[in-house]
Amino acid sequence: MAGVREDLAAFTAEMFEAFTRADQHRWGQAYVRGLLLDGRRKSVEPMAARLGEDGNRQALAHFVTTSPWDPAHVRARLAWRMQAELKPTALIIDDTGFLKDGDASACVSRQYTGTAGKVTNCQVGVSLHLATDHASAAVDWRLFLPKPWDPASDKADPLKVARRQRCGIPADLGHVEKWQLALDMIDETRSWGVHVPLAVADAGYGDTAAFRLGVNERGMNYVVGISTTLSAQPGSARPLTPPYSGTGRPPVARYPDPAKSVKTLAVEAGRGAARPVSWREGSRPGRGRTGCRRMYSRFVALRIRPAGREIRDRADGAELPECWLLAEWPAKEPEPVQFWLCDLPADTPLTTLVRLAKLRWRVEHDYREMKQALGLAHFEGRTFNGWHHHVTLVALAHAFCTLRRLARAPKETAPA
Repeated sequence: MAGVREDLAAFTAEMFEAFTRADQHRWGQAYVRGLLLDGRRKSVEPMAARLGEDGNRQALAHFVTTSPWDPAHVRARLAWRMQAELKPTALIIDDTGFLKDGDASACVSRQYTGTAGKVTNCQVGVSLHLATDHASAAVDWRLFLPKPWDPASDKADPLKVARRQRCGIPADLGHVEKWQLALDMIDETRSWGVHVPLAVADAGYGDTAAFRLGVNERGMNYVVGISTTLSAQPGSARPLTPPYSGTGRPPVARYPDPAKSVKTLAVEAGRGAARPVSWREGSRPGRGRTGCRRMYSRFVALRIRPAGREIRDRADGAELPECWLLAEWPAKEPEPVQFWLCDLPADTPLTTLVRLAKLRWRVEHDYREMKQALGLAHFEGRTFNGWHHHVTLVALAHAFCTLRRLARAPKETAPA
């Protein structure tokens, strides 16, 4: 840490430029330094024990929990810096769970999280990352508020509603679906002047037509995971208008055949439609440029027309918009194992579709680093603002590590 302390001080001074008080600069830098120091636990007390002259537990706790600084101002500066450094090709949206034993922390509820792979007692945070093939950075966050915490919901829990004030949850904040939080973060980053033309997300977002339409309304394209049951027409399908009988209301154009699931469309295309694609180097030893084995699989790419009432209502005329269906079909599997929708142009190469669909691994990499090394899930405070302060400071620590790696790496082989 001694070798990078000067660089860290310059970085945090840039990120905390909006702070008006010297003590906020001091304890903000100390908190980020505490996250970067060795040690298994990154909550306030063990960090204070490792920080030496800056190991004031009370000051660190006050800074992260109750000090009146706006995390959005810090995130905007982080986004500006990382946009300039990374030149991102995509925004990646995802969410992660923060497992909790008790029920006193803001927005804790029994809910599903991929962190545990089941419904459990946890908080869920939604994050937005700037990403390229070689690096990524979380630049915006939202703490998901489940329906039991919303007094206006029919599922409101009186005990949780009663805790809102103690947790510092804004009075006007209600339940908002994760996909809408994602769109809100896209809007916020755009308000900062960060414009990235592509959104990447998993099926938790991609299955929701309103999310895909919202991305389009913002002038962006998407590559999103989808479940096997999402319905669509083949790209070659065209709506037909039945002949008019001369009585009653004239018939309207419609597709002659019912929509099929994307899995059915991919299976009907057949195993022979799958093409081999290699998209990046993994972590296992191999013959790749960096000494690692390249990731490889087989993929089917089809032009389809997603169906559903929301899509039909927004369509210009009877014809549904066309987009890509990408399905991963490994050679040893009897059927495809993963599916994506993408609205990039029809002449987009298969290798590009695969590379962008697989780009979501960057978020998994970010979460792993932030949780295992930087204490993302170690915040022990119970307040809404404290949670947002902590995850923002962890994002700064992670971005600092990313910038250090990029500075050391040759441009053509920037590390993952």
